[in-house]
Amino acid sequence: MPRISASSNAAQRADTQRRILTAFGELLFSHGLPGLTMTDVARHAGVGRTAVYNYYADIEQLLISYALEETERFLAELREALAGLPNPVDRLALYVRAQVEDLSRRHLPPGPAMAAVLSPSSFAKLADHVGELSVLLQDILRAGMEQGYLPEADVREQAQLVHGTLSSSAARGSDEPEELEQRIARTVRFIQGGAGARFDESGRPVRINSSAR
Repeated sequence: MPRISASSNAAQRADTQRRILTAFGELLFSHGLPGLTMTDVARHAGVGRTAVYNYYADIEQLLISYALEETERFLAELREALAGLPNPVDRLALYVRAQVEDLSRRHLPPGPAMAAVLSPSSFAKLADHVGELSVLLQDILRAGMEQGYLPEADVREQAQLVHGTLSSSAARGSDEPEELEQRIARTVRFIQGGAGARFDESGRPVRINSSAR
């Protein structure tokens, strides 16, 4: 009989956990969180119900693990994409687009709804990761102001307004590709305009402060 190594056991555990998280995300997208059970997740993942409980005590723990992993992935991909855009107004557009696409794809409950279903400690873990997104957005807005592309404003307050608009946009309308693209374009224009960005006739960002470098 072939011997099973510790590394192969670890790989199998990782694969099972990945299947569980993937199944949870797919069910969250297709059915939403209300009424979702661990049995549903096990059946969709093709594993035993006990296997799900070996990794997660309940739906709350599964939800927070999924949300944290997805947020971490999103942050890494977003930072890499933003690094290729020097203009802060273009970076703001990319941030908005990525957020609406991601929120629409994941179908995670909005902040207040998450707070209602999560324990305070679990919600705090998620809030820490969401806080990293806020810092990233604030850096983009601050750079826009420092470089003269955006008027001076309270960066933290402006970031809160942007995130409120993003949550609202992601929650409305169809996710059909054409309609989603139109919704994203409207949201980008709305947020850029609200932040005070200005554009030339070709649609390129222009400085509003001629003395800025």
